[in-house]
Amino acid sequence: MSWEVQLMEWLQANIPGPLILLISQFSAFGEEFALVAVMGFVYWCHDKEFGRKIGLLVCSSLILFPMIKNIVFRIRPYMEHSSIKCLRPVEPDADLMDVDAQGYSFPSGHSANAATVYPGIVIFGKNKNRLKLVLSIILMLLVGFSRVVVGCHYPTDVLCGWTLGLAMVFVISFLYKKIKNLNVIFAMVAVIGTIGVFYCKTSDFFSAYGILFGLWLSIPFEKKFVNFESTRNPVSSILRLVGGAVVFFALDELLKIPFGKEFLNSGTMAAHLVRSGRYMLAIFVSLAVYPILFKFRIFSLEVPERREEVGDGIY
Repeated sequence: MSWEVQLMEWLQANIPGPLILLISQFSAFGEEFALVAVMGFVYWCHDKEFGRKIGLLVCSSLILFPMIKNIVFRIRPYMEHSSIKCLRPVEPDADLMDVDAQGYSFPSGHSANAATVYPGIVIFGKNKNRLKLVLSIILMLLVGFSRVVVGCHYPTDVLCGWTLGLAMVFVISFLYKKIKNLNVIFAMVAVIGTIGVFYCKTSDFFSAYGILFGLWLSIPFEKKFVNFESTRNPVSSILRLVGGAVVFFALDELLKIPFGKEFLNSGTMAAHLVRSGRYMLAIFVSLAVYPILFKFRIFSLEVPERREEVGDGIY
């Protein structure tokens, strides 16, 4: 709609460059890396069972919204209007006009992901409070606003992304209450996702499809062969998170080596399936095999117990 283009042109023309750069950084909180990092932190450090539920929430969002995009086929604003600049492409190394790499516009996946994951963590968590919910909503709004400012989404893309993301929270919450076996919900998401394999053309869908199966396969393996304990120690938490990020990205890069860059960026079904396989293996190793290291003391330090003075003794 014309008002959307006019609004985006006005924002890019009137917001100072340094402020646009700052605003654009909030897009990162709706991207795949941030969502996987959130899942990893909760899983490796806080509570692995809760982490698996958040992981399923992340995968549901990352899979289902690209499936909608690949039905609507709305082109990104900067692809249609030369007056709008793309200030934060989805794939920096790919051609800005390459739809397979940059994805479609409707709905905003970043906005939907932020609306699904951050409020979802608060709603599904044990320690709920109003401040956490308000902060999660503010972060969701900032992510969506940033997508308009950087020229990657129309305002209506963002509004629909927020709506669909919040709806996803309530759908998954309903399923958690009605279905106690997490494998059944994984299977439901996998079946729906498999439909997308036959018509989705964008790489974001196939990344998420691989993440889903990597997470699902990691659960029985970790329970049988690893069974690590959570930690609340800040040092151990940081080491686990940093180590997990290194393992994931190193594996992802290593798995690219047998394939040429041209093939990986070709947009063919074979390239997409290789992408799914890469992500599946990288996530599986990160969640199921890497935690074996947590048996070393440095990864499992305990928080010192508080001591109280009673009379002349310390207990």
